[in-house]
Amino acid sequence: MQKQAASCGHIRENPRFLALVRKRNRFAFFLAALIVMAYFSYILVLAFSPHWLALPLFDGMATNTGLLFGLAIIVLTVVLTAVYVRRANREFDADTTEIRRQALK
Repeated sequence: MQKQAASCGHIRENPRFLALVRKRNRFAFFLAALIVMAYFSYILVLAFSPHWLALPLFDGMATNTGLLFGLAIIVLTVVLTAVYVRRANREFDADTTEIRRQALK
């Protein structure tokens, strides 16, 4: 147990760990900013141009642009989540395993 506690402090001071945390936080913030911009753009269009959201996609069609825009935001959220998971599995997890392995030497 003592060795594990010592290695946690050792990991937190590791420059590779600090670089990994910065890189992961930057990437997560970028993706979160994209989602927030998409949601706020929907709200702004709803507030300032609601008639645009009520336009039908095609003449005589009941489906409007607002529904399409809302679905696009949901799809964007799922896609960006998949992008994060893919990068985390390929890059961040490999770096984490290597940092942990070095700390336990």
